[in-house]
Amino acid sequence: MGGKDARLYSKGRIMGHKRGKRNSTPHTTLVKIEGVENQKDAQFYLGKRIAYVYRAATEVRGSKVRVIWGRVTRPHGNSGVVRSKFRSNIPPHAFGASVRIMLYPSTV
Repeated sequence: MGGKDARLYSKGRIMGHKRGKRNSTPHTTLVKIEGVENQKDAQFYLGKRIAYVYRAATEVRGSKVRVIWGRVTRPHGNSGVVRSKFRSNIPPHAFGASVRIMLYPSTV
């Protein structure tokens, strides 16, 4: 691999909660995946796991790094954005933060 480790995830950004004009749906989060520009490309990522990795102020079990795990559930619109559900709802201060879309479970 040329001395560099292969990344086992794609990069993405949290766009916010799914919402209407007035109502927010906190249990569904919109994620834009890097390099995915249409609904057809987004199909590959359905069912893949997402990790929102962040640092906290207090240490738990020797680490300040925490993770909220989620899963890509379906496409959202035609521009490659996907909907996802996380084990606990993504907090609003995470909007715009980066996430890792794992390339497993694989259907290839």
